[in-house]
Amino acid sequence: MSHLDRIAVIIVAGGAGARAATQGDSLPKQYRPIVGRPLLARTIEAFLAMDRVSLVLPVIGSDHKTLYEALGLAHHKLLPPVVGGSTRQMSGLAGLDALEAAAPDIVLIHDAARPFVSASLVDSVVTALADAEGAVPVTLVTDTIKRSVDGKTVGGTEDRTQLFAAQTPQGFRYRDILKAHRRAVEFSDGFTDDAAIAEWAGLRVVLSEGSTRNIKITLPGDFERAERMLSGDGLMETRVGAGYDVHAFEPGDAVVLGNIAIPHTAKLKGHSDADVVLHALADAIYGALAEGDIGAHFPPSEAQWKGADSRIFLEHAVGRVLARRGRIVHLDATIVCERPKIGPHVTSIRHRIAQIAGIDAGRVAVKATTSERLGFTGREEGIAAHAVATIELPKG
Repeated sequence: MSHLDRIAVIIVAGGAGARAATQGDSLPKQYRPIVGRPLLARTIEAFLAMDRVSLVLPVIGSDHKTLYEALGLAHHKLLPPVVGGSTRQMSGLAGLDALEAAAPDIVLIHDAARPFVSASLVDSVVTALADAEGAVPVTLVTDTIKRSVDGKTVGGTEDRTQLFAAQTPQGFRYRDILKAHRRAVEFSDGFTDDAAIAEWAGLRVVLSEGSTRNIKITLPGDFERAERMLSGDGLMETRVGAGYDVHAFEPGDAVVLGNIAIPHTAKLKGHSDADVVLHALADAIYGALAEGDIGAHFPPSEAQWKGADSRIFLEHAVGRVLARRGRIVHLDATIVCERPKIGPHVTSIRHRIAQIAGIDAGRVAVKATTSERLGFTGREEGIAAHAVATIELPKG
């Protein structure tokens, strides 16, 4: 498999998660929060943060549309969810069918209940597909395994050297697994994972290296374990970063601020779309992460960023926070200019920033001020923006 292969991820999230239910809480487990963020949102965001992933497709339950919409997720890689079937197998097929127009080279099929998936685990699966049609991440079985027919009496002891615990994401060459799924549904709808379908269809499925951290949340106690893993047993630290950007005016008819086009008698001059608000916010996040600035990640000397939509920069900065198992707590931007008037557009800008960052609009502040006719902004030569980003990261 080439590193440039187009990779799509299907996240199967249609189940009720009855075994994880607790007294007084019947919410499907994938929508229950872990450290303040729903399980499904964390799983989706983990894949969105991976540079190697091109598309992410959630498969949800027929009665989960409102729950999913409440997650407030938005990203250029994220496809609208599709409704799954009555079984795990049928939901997988629904996702595969929905990807046919996109025609990815590789598809990774993942359980929504595994929020700790990592880029290195995905790399392991994709690498294993170099000489196989399917790959399953596994971990060694370290416990002694007993066999029993009635669940009461030991009927034998298994050779654990030949046993492995399967995880997801399971990876496949897209066309091969789509064909296998479509054949399998005519035979049975009781396959419990996609690798079993590939094996049934005669595809070569190999093992790749899994991770003991890649746990599946199944029982109520698993939520407590996940909380501890995310918070480092409560050891989270708050970081604050500051950003600043300025761009001069040039002939044009609109300025782009916070990804919103605002009519004006000029536009902002820059290598990208010169969105000072998103540039300042991205730099504030990079600052909180101590990971340089926009120029370090998107060098202006590279032609591919000429005229680029600045949402790419903010999405990348947010993705770096998610990749480090952190979260955006608050974003605050101040726009400095005489004209155009920003007030009428503040609400639209706030909601657009929140959408790009994948957070609630209540965590985004946008303000506008003038420089009382002083300096370059006072002379209406350009626009400046200041930003502050507050994030949380695990300590250590």
